[in-house]
Amino acid sequence: MDHLTIHETPAKKLAHLIIVFSGWADAAEGATSAVKYLQRKLNAKKFAEIDPEEFYDFSQTRPHSSRTRDGKRRIHWPANEFSYLTDPSVDAGVMVFMGVEPNLKWRTFSRTVAQVAKKHGVKSVVHIGALLDAVPHTRPVKLSGTASQPELSEFLESQGIRSSNYQGPTGISSAVMDACIREGLEYTSIWGHTSHYLQAAPNYRVGSILLQLLVKLLNLPLDLTELQSAANTFNDEVAQAVDKDEQISSYVTKLEGQYDEAVAAIEIPDPAELVRDLEQFLWGAQRRPPTDPLT
Repeated sequence: MDHLTIHETPAKKLAHLIIVFSGWADAAEGATSAVKYLQRKLNAKKFAEIDPEEFYDFSQTRPHSSRTRDGKRRIHWPANEFSYLTDPSVDAGVMVFMGVEPNLKWRTFSRTVAQVAKKHGVKSVVHIGALLDAVPHTRPVKLSGTASQPELSEFLESQGIRSSNYQGPTGISSAVMDACIREGLEYTSIWGHTSHYLQAAPNYRVGSILLQLLVKLLNLPLDLTELQSAANTFNDEVAQAVDKDEQISSYVTKLEGQYDEAVAAIEIPDPAELVRDLEQFLWGAQRRPPTDPLT
């Protein structure tokens, strides 16, 4: 893999891989802000990166330029970097991949990510993302996701994460998921739904929820106090801004009604399903042999 640059080899096996992509799969930077917080708190160290030359049309995904303090011009190319957490309190090693959706050679790009993970002992991959949705900021963050294994699906359900039924054009995260599964790795993808009328970034409200789930799923020794404080400040600032705008405030009220109706519809059991369950119970009772009530 000539497009892969290795800076060092981590000293221990890395049991888990966390993946996040910036751009459209990171609405209001809800996912990348969470992973950056994780990297900072648990002392992540870069050990490899993918050269962008083969995977981008730079007229579409343009590099950025900046000036240093001494006046020199610097170009920042699309970065796809592998790092690992160096915090000694982390029992099982954790790899982190933060990237930018490529324009070209998705299958080669995805295989590279999956093969690097497998080479370093990864068994389980977790992708987190954030997407825009017509949801009110005044309600709990809506989450959706999918998993390749039944026990991982059960974890998602236990956290109130509903499986996505989306079908249609997809992103690089799905291509990477397919490549990882082909390499025999478990895969979980979790998405936080961001209120589409909020332009403020980073959205620490969504990021905080996503990171809480990562901590639970991977048993990470991470103090979330700082991020939760940022989320609370974000919520307060959004509430103040919305209160000052009558049009947005009215729109949020409409979304609240739709959200509450959808939640109520989910919680009310399907009558047809209840009838089927009752019929199955009665049929089973008829088939059981009679028992002596005194025994």
